[in-house]
Amino acid sequence: MEVSIRSLRYLVAVADAGSVTGAARRLNVSQPSISYAVANLEADIGFPLFIRHRARGVSSTPAGARVVAEARHLLAHVRDFARNARSLGGEPAGDITLGCFLTVAPRYLPQLLAAFAQRHPAIRVRPEEGDQRQIIDSLMVGRTEVALAYDFALPEAADAIELAVLPAHVALPAGHRLAERERIALAELAEEPFLLLDLPHSRDYFMSLFRAKGIEPQVRFSSGSQELIRGLVGNGHGFAIQNSIARTPYASDGTRLAYVPLDADLAPVRLVLLSLTGLPARPAVGAFIGFVRDAFAPGGLFSDPQGT
Repeated sequence: MEVSIRSLRYLVAVADAGSVTGAARRLNVSQPSISYAVANLEADIGFPLFIRHRARGVSSTPAGARVVAEARHLLAHVRDFARNARSLGGEPAGDITLGCFLTVAPRYLPQLLAAFAQRHPAIRVRPEEGDQRQIIDSLMVGRTEVALAYDFALPEAADAIELAVLPAHVALPAGHRLAERERIALAELAEEPFLLLDLPHSRDYFMSLFRAKGIEPQVRFSSGSQELIRGLVGNGHGFAIQNSIARTPYASDGTRLAYVPLDADLAPVRLVLLSLTGLPARPAVGAFIGFVRDAFAPGGLFSDPQGT
């Protein structure tokens, strides 16, 4: 079976636009040309890539989503080819779209991307933030090739490289009665208001910590914004639980927080670098993966991943 680069571009455009009409408009190509290319691909592969919805466009079948992901990967290789061919023997070049968990991004990405750009100036990394579900969905359909995330609900089709183990800490107002402690038992906070970071899978993790201690949390506020939660803590509205600890003890409004480790037996989270199983990394992606692993290794950029 021979597949043209043009057919792969048409396939990805249909997946992105959600319709043949939208893909034709984006590419300035006739609708019959795109329909014909997709139909030929489906005939050659032997299964449908899209479900057709009358007057509502198309959606990828489960198998089709994987084919689209691999098509994106191949097109990225094509984009890199000309750059790398012009500089054979030199540094890898290309663009990388990096998925990153919302609370991880502000803690690690600025320093990581700056250091990587110094080492590999011909590689451009474009970060895309999201919650765990959004990051995994983007990885599975090939919009991103690599992602910094936690080890929550990882699919079998994702390879995970463990970067750091991040234990649970309690975030308290600086003047809290327990703020100077070396460690706090979660039971000591059972009657105090809890501020929940309400993101897919994250909320399940936090609630599991309370269940492990037989505690019913007194949730006062919930939010999908880590910085709002920090501000609420700093202003005395309650306590929060965090694993990725900011280097600064101050919230955006200038209020001061204290971070204290929680019970040592509470489950930590693991920071991982994700990629799709079975897809060989492009030279640019391989360089980035190696750099990130070194950054979290002993003596690397993030020797103390907590930043405490």
